[in-house]
Amino acid sequence: MKELAGKFLLYLENERGLAVRTRQAYRRDLDQFLQFLADESIEAPDRVSQHHVRAFIAQRHRQGLGGKSLQRLLSAIRSFFRWMLREGIVSHNPATAVRAPKSPRHLPATLDADTIDRLLDIPCDTPLAIRDKAIMELFYSSGLRLSELATLHWQQVDLGSGMVTVTGKGNRTRMVPVGRIAVEALLEWRKSRGEFASFEEPHVFVSQRGKPIATRTIQDRIRHWAKHQGMPQNVYPHLLRHSFASHMLESSGDLRAVQELLGHADITTTQVYTHLDFQHLAKVYDKAHPRAKKK
Repeated sequence: MKELAGKFLLYLENERGLAVRTRQAYRRDLDQFLQFLADESIEAPDRVSQHHVRAFIAQRHRQGLGGKSLQRLLSAIRSFFRWMLREGIVSHNPATAVRAPKSPRHLPATLDADTIDRLLDIPCDTPLAIRDKAIMELFYSSGLRLSELATLHWQQVDLGSGMVTVTGKGNRTRMVPVGRIAVEALLEWRKSRGEFASFEEPHVFVSQRGKPIATRTIQDRIRHWAKHQGMPQNVYPHLLRHSFASHMLESSGDLRAVQELLGHADITTTQVYTHLDFQHLAKVYDKAHPRAKKK
Protein backbone atom coordinates (compact mmCIF):
# COMPACT_ATOMS: atom_id res chain seq x y z
CA MET A 1 0.00 0.00 0.00
CA LYS A 2 2.85 2.42 0.78
CA GLU A 3 4.47 1.66 -2.55
CA LEU A 4 1.18 2.35 -4.34
CA ALA A 5 0.79 5.61 -2.39
CA GLY A 6 4.26 6.63 -3.60
CA LYS A 7 3.29 5.98 -7.21
CA PHE A 8 0.06 7.92 -6.71
CA LEU A 9 2.00 10.93 -5.41
CA LEU A 10 4.23 10.81 -8.49
CA TYR A 11 1.07 10.82 -10.61
CA LEU A 12 -0.11 13.94 -8.76
CA GLU A 13 3.19 15.63 -9.49
CA ASN A 14 3.81 14.58 -13.09
CA GLU A 15 0.34 14.27 -14.59
CA ARG A 16 -1.85 16.56 -12.51
CA GLY A 17 0.85 19.12 -11.77
CA LEU A 18 -0.23 19.74 -8.18
CA ALA A 19 1.80 22.16 -6.06
CA VAL A 20 4.37 20.87 -3.55
CA ARG A 21 2.26 21.85 -0.53
CA THR A 22 -0.81 20.13 -1.94
CA ARG A 23 1.16 16.93 -2.53
CA GLN A 24 2.57 17.12 0.98
CA ALA A 25 -0.98 17.36 2.36
CA TYR A 26 -1.98 14.30 0.32
CA ARG A 27 1.03 12.43 1.70
CA ARG A 28 0.18 13.29 5.32
CA ASP A 29 -3.46 12.29 4.90
CA LEU A 30 -2.65 9.01 3.18
CA ASP A 31 0.03 8.16 5.76
CA GLN A 32 -2.62 8.48 8.50
CA PHE A 33 -5.06 6.28 6.61
CA LEU A 34 -2.45 3.64 5.81
CA GLN A 35 -1.41 3.53 9.46
CA PHE A 36 -5.05 2.98 10.43
CA LEU A 37 -5.30 0.12 7.90
CA ALA A 38 -2.06 -1.41 9.22
CA ASP A 39 -3.50 -1.33 12.76
CA GLU A 40 -6.55 -3.14 11.37
CA SER A 41 -4.25 -5.69 9.63
CA ILE A 42 -5.48 -4.59 6.19
CA GLU A 43 -2.58 -4.89 3.75
CA ALA A 44 -4.15 -5.30 0.30
CA PRO A 45 -6.06 -2.37 -1.28
CA ASP A 46 -8.88 -4.58 -2.56
CA ARG A 47 -9.66 -5.59 1.05
CA VAL A 48 -10.45 -1.99 2.06
CA SER A 49 -14.21 -1.53 2.47
CA GLN A 50 -16.56 1.37 3.02
CA HIS A 51 -16.70 0.25 6.66
CA HIS A 52 -12.94 0.82 7.08
CA VAL A 53 -13.09 4.30 5.55
CA ARG A 54 -16.07 5.27 7.71
CA ALA A 55 -14.37 3.90 10.85
CA PHE A 56 -11.23 5.88 10.08
CA ILE A 57 -13.17 9.13 9.60
CA ALA A 58 -15.14 8.48 12.80
CA GLN A 59 -11.89 7.88 14.71
CA ARG A 60 -10.37 11.15 13.49
CA HIS A 61 -13.63 12.95 14.31
CA ARG A 62 -13.50 11.63 17.89
CA GLN A 63 -9.92 12.89 18.09
CA GLY A 64 -11.17 16.40 17.45
CA LEU A 65 -10.65 16.86 13.71
CA GLY A 66 -13.06 19.39 12.21
CA GLY A 67 -15.36 19.00 9.23
CA LYS A 68 -13.07 20.67 6.70
CA SER A 69 -10.08 18.56 7.69
CA LEU A 70 -12.19 15.39 7.53
CA GLN A 71 -13.43 16.39 4.08
CA ARG A 72 -9.83 16.84 2.96
CA LEU A 73 -8.93 13.40 4.33
CA LEU A 74 -11.82 11.83 2.44
CA SER A 75 -10.87 13.68 -0.73
CA ALA A 76 -7.33 12.27 -0.53
CA ILE A 77 -8.63 8.71 0.01
CA ARG A 78 -11.16 9.03 -2.82
CA SER A 79 -8.51 10.33 -5.20
CA PHE A 80 -6.11 7.53 -4.23
CA PHE A 81 -8.69 4.81 -4.91
CA ARG A 82 -9.93 6.56 -8.05
CA TRP A 83 -6.35 6.35 -9.37
CA MET A 84 -6.07 2.66 -8.36
CA LEU A 85 -9.41 1.98 -10.03
CA ARG A 86 -8.13 3.56 -13.24
CA GLU A 87 -4.94 1.50 -13.02
CA GLY A 88 -6.94 -1.73 -12.55
CA ILE A 89 -5.55 -2.32 -9.04
CA VAL A 90 -8.94 -2.31 -7.30
CA SER A 91 -12.48 -2.99 -8.49
CA HIS A 92 -14.31 -0.33 -6.47
CA ASN A 93 -13.79 2.93 -4.58
CA PRO A 94 -14.76 2.39 -0.90
CA ALA A 95 -14.70 6.12 -0.11
CA THR A 96 -17.28 7.20 -2.70
CA ALA A 97 -20.37 6.95 -0.48
CA VAL A 98 -18.72 8.11 2.77
CA ARG A 99 -19.51 11.68 3.86
CA ALA A 100 -17.75 13.82 6.43
CA PRO A 101 -19.64 15.84 9.05
CA LYS A 102 -20.41 19.32 7.75
CA SER A 103 -18.46 22.20 9.23
CA PRO A 104 -19.92 25.67 9.73
CA ARG A 105 -19.27 27.87 6.71
CA HIS A 106 -17.23 30.95 7.50
CA LEU A 107 -17.44 33.91 5.18
CA PRO A 108 -14.03 35.07 3.91
CA ALA A 109 -12.74 38.35 5.30
CA THR A 110 -12.38 41.25 2.86
CA LEU A 111 -11.10 44.82 2.79
CA ASP A 112 -13.27 47.64 1.50
CA ALA A 113 -12.10 49.78 -1.42
CA ASP A 114 -10.93 52.67 0.78
CA THR A 115 -8.82 50.34 2.92
CA ILE A 116 -7.32 48.78 -0.21
CA ASP A 117 -6.37 52.27 -1.47
CA ARG A 118 -4.74 53.01 1.87
CA LEU A 119 -2.75 49.77 1.79
CA LEU A 120 -1.53 50.29 -1.77
CA ASP A 121 -0.59 53.95 -1.28
CA ILE A 122 2.97 53.14 -0.21
CA PRO A 123 6.08 55.27 -0.84
CA CYS A 124 7.90 53.75 -3.84
CA ASP A 125 11.33 55.19 -3.06
CA THR A 126 13.37 51.96 -3.19
CA PRO A 127 13.48 48.96 -5.57
CA LEU A 128 12.15 46.82 -2.69
CA ALA A 129 9.10 49.05 -2.21
CA ILE A 130 8.53 49.19 -5.99
CA ARG A 131 8.55 45.37 -6.09
CA ASP A 132 6.18 45.09 -3.14
CA LYS A 133 3.73 47.58 -4.63
CA ALA A 134 3.71 45.62 -7.92
CA ILE A 135 3.02 42.41 -5.97
CA MET A 136 0.09 43.88 -4.06
CA GLU A 137 -1.35 45.68 -7.09
CA LEU A 138 -1.27 42.43 -9.11
CA PHE A 139 -2.91 40.47 -6.29
CA TYR A 140 -5.80 42.90 -6.05
CA SER A 141 -6.03 43.61 -9.79
CA SER A 142 -6.23 40.00 -10.94
CA GLY A 143 -7.18 37.90 -7.89
CA LEU A 144 -4.21 35.55 -8.22
CA ARG A 145 -3.40 32.84 -5.70
CA LEU A 146 -0.16 33.19 -3.74
CA SER A 147 1.48 30.24 -5.52
CA GLU A 148 0.42 31.60 -8.94
CA LEU A 149 2.01 34.97 -8.27
CA ALA A 150 5.23 33.57 -6.74
CA THR A 151 5.88 31.29 -9.75
CA LEU A 152 4.84 33.81 -12.42
CA HIS A 153 7.24 34.18 -15.40
CA TRP A 154 7.58 37.24 -17.63
CA GLN A 155 6.51 35.17 -20.64
CA GLN A 156 3.11 34.73 -18.95
CA VAL A 157 2.60 38.50 -18.72
CA ASP A 158 1.46 40.64 -21.64
CA LEU A 159 1.59 44.21 -20.38
CA GLY A 160 0.66 45.57 -23.81
CA SER A 161 -2.75 43.92 -23.78
CA GLY A 162 -3.02 43.90 -19.98
CA MET A 163 -3.37 40.14 -19.59
CA VAL A 164 -1.66 37.48 -17.51
CA THR A 165 -1.82 33.71 -18.09
CA VAL A 166 -1.57 31.53 -15.00
CA THR A 167 -1.78 27.80 -14.28
CA GLY A 168 -3.67 27.14 -11.08
CA LYS A 169 -5.06 24.18 -9.17
CA GLY A 170 -5.56 20.98 -11.11
CA ASN A 171 -3.17 22.25 -13.79
CA ARG A 172 -5.95 24.49 -15.19
CA THR A 173 -4.75 27.46 -17.22
CA ARG A 174 -6.68 30.73 -17.37
CA MET A 175 -6.15 34.26 -18.70
CA VAL A 176 -6.87 37.14 -16.33
CA PRO A 177 -6.96 40.88 -17.04
CA VAL A 178 -4.45 43.17 -15.35
CA GLY A 179 -5.72 46.64 -14.46
CA ARG A 180 -4.06 49.87 -15.62
CA ILE A 181 -2.54 50.75 -12.24
CA ALA A 182 -1.16 47.22 -11.82
CA VAL A 183 0.35 47.40 -15.33
CA GLU A 184 2.05 50.69 -14.41
CA ALA A 185 3.39 49.14 -11.18
CA LEU A 186 4.76 46.13 -13.10
CA LEU A 187 6.44 48.40 -15.69
CA GLU A 188 8.06 50.38 -12.89
CA TRP A 189 9.23 47.14 -11.25
CA ARG A 190 10.68 45.86 -14.52
CA LYS A 191 12.83 49.00 -14.72
CA SER A 192 14.10 48.54 -11.14
CA ARG A 193 14.40 44.74 -11.19
CA GLY A 194 18.01 44.87 -12.44
CA GLU A 195 19.03 45.91 -8.92
CA PHE A 196 18.17 42.40 -7.74
CA ALA A 197 18.40 39.95 -10.65
CA SER A 198 19.89 39.42 -14.10
CA PHE A 199 17.82 39.84 -17.25
CA GLU A 200 17.92 36.06 -17.83
CA GLU A 201 15.99 35.28 -14.61
CA PRO A 202 12.50 34.34 -15.90
CA HIS A 203 10.54 34.90 -12.68
CA VAL A 204 8.71 38.21 -12.45
CA PHE A 205 9.24 38.61 -8.72
CA VAL A 206 12.62 37.93 -7.16
CA SER A 207 14.27 38.31 -3.77
CA GLN A 208 17.02 40.80 -3.04
CA ARG A 209 19.47 37.96 -3.77
CA GLY A 210 18.09 37.56 -7.28
CA LYS A 211 16.33 34.25 -6.61
CA PRO A 212 12.64 33.48 -7.22
CA ILE A 213 10.72 35.04 -4.35
CA ALA A 214 9.45 32.70 -1.62
CA THR A 215 5.78 32.64 -0.67
CA ARG A 216 6.74 33.31 2.95
CA THR A 217 8.61 36.46 1.88
CA ILE A 218 5.51 37.73 0.07
CA GLN A 219 3.39 37.13 3.16
CA ASP A 220 5.92 38.93 5.38
CA ARG A 221 6.19 41.95 3.05
CA ILE A 222 2.42 42.41 2.84
CA ARG A 223 2.21 42.19 6.63
CA HIS A 224 5.04 44.75 6.86
CA TRP A 225 3.24 47.26 4.64
CA ALA A 226 -0.08 46.78 6.43
CA LYS A 227 1.61 47.78 9.70
CA HIS A 228 3.48 50.61 7.96
CA GLN A 229 0.15 52.00 6.67
CA GLY A 230 -1.37 51.81 10.15
CA MET A 231 -3.86 49.03 9.44
CA PRO A 232 -5.04 47.25 12.61
CA GLN A 233 -6.10 43.95 11.02
CA ASN A 234 -3.93 41.10 9.80
CA VAL A 235 -3.44 41.44 6.03
CA TYR A 236 -2.34 38.45 3.95
CA PRO A 237 -2.25 37.56 0.22
CA HIS A 238 -5.53 35.64 0.16
CA LEU A 239 -7.29 38.61 1.77
CA LEU A 240 -6.47 40.62 -1.38
CA ARG A 241 -7.84 37.78 -3.53
CA HIS A 242 -11.04 37.69 -1.43
CA SER A 243 -11.37 41.47 -1.74
CA PHE A 244 -10.90 41.27 -5.53
CA ALA A 245 -13.66 38.65 -5.81
CA SER A 246 -16.08 40.47 -3.52
CA HIS A 247 -15.62 43.83 -5.25
CA MET A 248 -15.94 42.27 -8.71
CA LEU A 249 -19.16 40.49 -7.78
CA GLU A 250 -20.57 43.55 -6.02
CA SER A 251 -19.98 45.69 -9.12
CA SER A 252 -20.89 43.21 -11.88
CA GLY A 253 -23.25 40.68 -10.31
CA ASP A 254 -21.77 38.12 -12.72
CA LEU A 255 -21.00 35.04 -10.61
CA ARG A 256 -19.87 32.93 -13.58
CA ALA A 257 -17.33 35.56 -14.68
CA VAL A 258 -15.92 35.80 -11.15
CA GLN A 259 -15.62 32.00 -11.09
CA GLU A 260 -13.57 32.10 -14.31
CA LEU A 261 -11.35 34.91 -13.02
CA LEU A 262 -10.62 33.06 -9.77
CA GLY A 263 -10.03 29.73 -11.51
CA HIS A 264 -12.59 27.82 -9.42
CA ALA A 265 -13.49 24.42 -10.87
CA ASP A 266 -16.87 24.43 -9.11
CA ILE A 267 -19.15 27.46 -8.98
CA THR A 268 -20.27 26.51 -5.46
CA THR A 269 -16.79 27.59 -4.28
CA THR A 270 -17.43 31.03 -5.77
CA GLN A 271 -20.94 31.31 -4.36
CA VAL A 272 -19.59 32.16 -0.90
CA TYR A 273 -19.00 35.68 -2.25
CA THR A 274 -22.70 36.11 -2.97
CA HIS A 275 -23.26 35.90 0.79
CA LEU A 276 -20.81 38.76 1.25
CA ASP A 277 -22.75 40.76 -1.33
CA PHE A 278 -26.04 40.02 0.42
CA GLN A 279 -24.47 41.17 3.69
CA HIS A 280 -23.59 44.47 2.03
CA LEU A 281 -27.14 44.82 0.63
CA ALA A 282 -28.63 44.03 4.03
CA LYS A 283 -26.57 46.79 5.66
CA VAL A 284 -27.65 49.29 2.99
CA TYR A 285 -31.28 48.22 3.47
CA ASP A 286 -31.09 48.56 7.26
CA LYS A 287 -29.69 52.06 6.94
CA ALA A 288 -31.96 53.29 4.13
CA HIS A 289 -35.40 51.68 4.43
CA PRO A 290 -37.87 53.64 6.62
CA ARG A 291 -39.28 50.44 8.06
CA ALA A 292 -35.86 48.94 8.76
CA LYS A 293 -34.17 51.82 10.58
CA LYS A 294 -33.42 51.03 14.19
CA LYS A 295 -34.91 53.34 16.78
